[in-house]
Formats: sequence, C-alpha cells, structure tokens
Amino acid sequence: MAEKNSTRITEFIFIGLKCHPQLQVFLFLLFLLFYLITMTGNLGMILLIRIDAHLHTPMYFFLSHLSFVDICFSSVVGPKMLTDFFAERKAISFLGCALQQWFFGFFVAIECLLLASMAYDRYVAIWNPLLYSVAMSHRLCVQLVAGPYAAGLFLNTMTHTTAAFRLPFCRSNIINHFFCDMSPLLSLVCADIRINKLLVFIVAGAVLIVSSLTIIISYFYILVAILRIRSAAGRRKAFSTCSSHLTAVSILYGTLFFIYVRPSAISSLDLNKVVSVFYTAVIPMLNPLIYSLRNKEVKAAMGRTITRSKFFIKN
Repeated sequence: MAEKNSTRITEFIFIGLKCHPQLQVFLFLLFLLFYLITMTGNLGMILLIRIDAHLHTPMYFFLSHLSFVDICFSSVVGPKMLTDFFAERKAISFLGCALQQWFFGFFVAIECLLLASMAYDRYVAIWNPLLYSVAMSHRLCVQLVAGPYAAGLFLNTMTHTTAAFRLPFCRSNIINHFFCDMSPLLSLVCADIRINKLLVFIVAGAVLIVSSLTIIISYFYILVAILRIRSAAGRRKAFSTCSSHLTAVSILYGTLFFIYVRPSAISSLDLNKVVSVFYTAVIPMLNPLIYSLRNKEVKAAMGRTITRSKFFIKN
C-alpha cells in the first residue's frame, strides 16, 4: 500500500518564505541583489586569481575553488527561490527535488572540507614559511582539492539522498521550506525513517567532525607558531594571512552549528528557513567580500588589473 501511495507523488509544492504581500517585491529585489553580488564577486575572484601571476600560489588556488563552489552552491537554490516569489504554485518535480537535494548536500560538504584544506595550507605557510612552496606542491594542492569533491560525492550526498528518495512519500507533497532540504522532506515520509536519520547524522557528522578537527588542530599549531614570533609586527603579519579564512570559517560553522546542534526545544522548520536563507544566500556572497576587503594581496592585484585595463583602453 505504501508503494502505491508513493507513486502518486510526482511533484512537491514549496510553502516558501511566508511574508506580507507588500514585502514580496522588496525581498525579491534583495535576494536578487544577493545573487548578483555572489555571481559577480566569485566570478571576479576566479578571473583575478587566474590573470594575476602574483596570486598563483596554493592559498589562492584553494580560494578559486571556494569561489567556484559558492557559485554552484548559491545557484542550486537561488534561481528557483527567486522565480517562486511570484509563482502561485511553487512546484518542483520529484526528480528536480532529488537533484536539488543531491547538489545542495554535495556542495555543502565540499565547502566544509575545502575550508579544512585551506586551514592546513595556512598552517604550513605560518609554521614553516621557508619551505612553504616546497611542502605545498602542486600535486598536494590538487589532492587537497580533489579530496573534498570525492568525499562530497561518495560519502555524503550519494548515501542519504539516494536512501531518502527511495522511501514512500504518501503523507503529503507540501514542503514547509523554500528548497528541498532533508528535514522537511523526511517529515513527509510514511515509513520508519530512524535508519535514514541515523545515516544523515553519521555522514553529516563525519564531514563536520573531520573538517572542524582539521581546522581546530591547524589553528592550534598556527597559534603556537605566532606566539613564537618575537616581534609584534611579525605576529600581526602572520595572523593577517589567515584572518580572512578564520572569518569565513566562523560564519559558516557558526550557522551550521546553530541549525544542527542547537537544543530541540528551540528547533522549528520556520526557524530553519530563516537560518537557511543566511547560509544559502548570504554566506556565498560574503566569502569574496571577506577575502577581497581583508586581503592586501587581493586588493593590490585588483589595483594592478584596473591599471592594466586603463592602459589598454587608452591605447
């Protein structure tokens, strides 16, 4: 009977962001602005790193991939959310929902693990700066980038997304969210979902634990290395090389900690939607701003690029 009922659902309907009709235009324009800044900022960062030889270092190699992931991550949710603002039926097909959840989990896992790789890079740069270029070889950098992609593909999304969408969705097809997140999806299942919840907990927990432990251990050694520097100017310079990364890590992990680790007493799907807006629309926009406004090398590269552009225009 469950299998018969599950075949009836061919699409899901989003409730979306509940707001006063008069606020819809404002919110649409606001999120459109967020998305455009995200696209422009991250594409600009990738192009700047590619064309400026001074940025052809391991740190910016990782940053270019972070920008690429942010572009993909925001595009998984952003365009659909924007078109749904004025849609009477905020519908998505069953396959579309599965693909959205698949890519959403994929890019979230990559971002967490990529930030861990960047933390290790900062540790090597500060702990032993003289051997940095030797220790962080191109081959190692490629491995540290390929690892998050492989982990996101095989350990995270392939596991619980495939398992979840094989369950019978027979209670309703209305999702109390603005995208296909796992928690509201599982609430529609009319079968035992304890194994699925455990699977999500184990896989997501493994990604968060591995990435957060790597970041914590790396920054422990970074702190030890900074404290060994005798001059105050040297300590400030060493800390400035990882301040942008530390800011990005704090924002992302603070948000994920709030939505997944907070007490159940203050947990609700409506609150999840508000927080989800932050890490699906705001964080991908903030990353290029953080790395450009707080990084002297990036600002210098932007200055050189603008100067070259003016020179070519005049000639």
